[in-house]
Amino acid sequence: MSPAAENAGPPEARTGTEEPSASARIVQIRERIDEIDHALITLWQERAALSQEVGVTRMASGGTRLVLSREREILERFRVALGADGTQLALLLLRAGRGPL
Repeated sequence: MSPAAENAGPPEARTGTEEPSASARIVQIRERIDEIDHALITLWQERAALSQEVGVTRMASGGTRLVLSREREILERFRVALGADGTQLALLLLRAGRGPL
């Protein structure tokens, strides 16, 4: 949905409440969420590029395409911090950096 379409209509249509102070707070929270999303996307892209550089450098020096112990370490770090969802997130991050297996 475009920003213009998102801002169309009464405030309660955008925030789910007619109460003005709650609606204003929801708008503030969503602005911060949007900032965080932007930062996550930027960091995701940077991480993927760095991971790809590691792989290229390793293979150019005669090393292996993957280091499974490193991947397990990352999976465990995310699992401990975030639970099962962390494992899924780590798998996506790893795939973004190395490509599909």
